[in-house]
Amino acid sequence: MALVRKGSRRIDVDGTPYRWRLRGRPTYSQGLAWSPCTFAVEHADTRGATLVVTTDQPHPSNWIGREAEPVLPSRVAAAVWVALREGWTPTAPGSAFHLDQSAGFTASL
Repeated sequence: MALVRKGSRRIDVDGTPYRWRLRGRPTYSQGLAWSPCTFAVEHADTRGATLVVTTDQPHPSNWIGREAEPVLPSRVAAAVWVALREGWTPTAPGSAFHLDQSAGFTASL
């Protein structure tokens, strides 16, 4: 799975270039704040496994007005470091690597 270049942002983590993207419009479940926000990261120059990070926040564009913190580059960099420690190899082909950081997320009813 490759990231769409349009709307992706570049970030350097320890001198390695990555691209990351937050889905602009939430999924139905994210729009109702039933499930947390996710973002994707991949190596900027070499195709490989995509990192999919599940956060502990609702999507910033949720439809019910639930307060959410924006996904900042510092959070993306921290997720990349954790994923690399847990075995994500961004330049190796393969399926997406899922990093679940959703502990503490409370779904809306």
